[in-house]
Amino acid sequence: MSSGTHSTPDTPAGNVAADPATLVDRLRAGLPAEAVLTDPDITASYANDMASFCEAGTPAVVVLPRTVEQVQHVMRTATELRVPVVPQGARTGLSGAANASDGCVVLSLVKMDRIIEISPVDRIAVVEPGVVNATLSRAVGEHGLYYPPDPSSWETCTIGGNIGTASGGLCCVKYGVTAEYVLGLDVVLADGRLMSTGRRTAKGVAGYDLTRLFVGSEGSLGIVVRAILALKPQPPQQLVLAAEFGSAAEACDAVCRIMEGGHVPSLLELMDRTTIRAVNALAQMGLPETTEALLLAAFDTPDPAADLAAVGALCEAAGATQVVPAEDAAESELLLQARRLSLTALEGVKGTTMIDDVCVPRSRLGDMLEGVERIAEKYSLTIGVCAHAGDGNTHPTVCFDAADPDESRRARESFDEIMALGLELGGTITGEHGVGVLKKEWLARELGPVGVEMQRAVKTAFDPHHLLNPGKLF
Repeated sequence: MSSGTHSTPDTPAGNVAADPATLVDRLRAGLPAEAVLTDPDITASYANDMASFCEAGTPAVVVLPRTVEQVQHVMRTATELRVPVVPQGARTGLSGAANASDGCVVLSLVKMDRIIEISPVDRIAVVEPGVVNATLSRAVGEHGLYYPPDPSSWETCTIGGNIGTASGGLCCVKYGVTAEYVLGLDVVLADGRLMSTGRRTAKGVAGYDLTRLFVGSEGSLGIVVRAILALKPQPPQQLVLAAEFGSAAEACDAVCRIMEGGHVPSLLELMDRTTIRAVNALAQMGLPETTEALLLAAFDTPDPAADLAAVGALCEAAGATQVVPAEDAAESELLLQARRLSLTALEGVKGTTMIDDVCVPRSRLGDMLEGVERIAEKYSLTIGVCAHAGDGNTHPTVCFDAADPDESRRARESFDEIMALGLELGGTITGEHGVGVLKKEWLARELGPVGVEMQRAVKTAFDPHHLLNPGKLF
């Protein structure tokens, strides 16, 4: 790593001071028996998230607390015994941020799953970290409210995990990412103290914005045990348009025309030809094999049909071969089905995928797709791209056979070249998946030595013994 000359004090990885039996006894002194898991077959199932090529250690114990006080007990015990702690949600992440380290305490927060409050007047929800994203979305919908962040794994991922990785989703082009909806947090620090940040008011600028600091910190600064989330009024039902193009460049040109024209779609997604063909093979969607790119646009405005007509005209001006606007919610859902199937379909190409999430300026989206195509040819690999096109957030997905060492090597090298391409185009190595283990070498390249030094200083201020999620980020 380019900044490897910096030391990390008291780094616990591979050097746990406490005897495992002592650790377990101390944990059980303040936790219900069912909250402490030690069976190796069970603890092994908590070792990693869904990322490829990310090392994972063997946890000493898995703890599933239900209260803030129980989390505090875990952190006090870990600090006293100098044992690393790896916080986890549903482990749907794609960067290795939830991967265990040897001898650690895995702190799974899935049992802390209460929706404490929903306030239609203040337009906030107060929740515990284990609340599933879709569960919250449905609950606030009963009050005529809307929680916009919608990661692809929204039916299983947790709010705590979303906060830890600053996750995004399909609707970010209009509504923004998780960070824009976290107003305040309760956080258990490494030494067990409880700190509250932020506010529940619509406005507030008191002191440093520590709330925003924790969003995207991947559990490396503290354990989120409660979140105050901003809500919006439930928008009208969106309508979707699908536009087919004879080239990815034309589809990217359409994206630029739409954004330059001042349109505010609730969704603007792109699929390249590799992804389209994979979806056709999986679900017989009937998409023309001659289609090189498919653009999906949606509006949830009072008159979405008019907005779709305007965007459809821009797509045709950019070279669309066919534009199909939906007339109702059922047709809209049918058009979106192809996008929802993208990652599953690409997994079926070779059996294993590496999903990147490089984000570039919208104006460079065409260059990004062209570059990924060159990289796929260079390494003789299948790489499909689906993208949150309105954000410039691309998901190049490398398909490979994990049982083939040479193909696995080429997959990893292509993945790195895609990240290098993103930086070259003025982008970032991660738009919504986080750094974790997978991209920590690249974080140093993006931030530079001074940036890494300051981030490490922040880490040390909150976690002086570097016990929280060691080996992640940098």
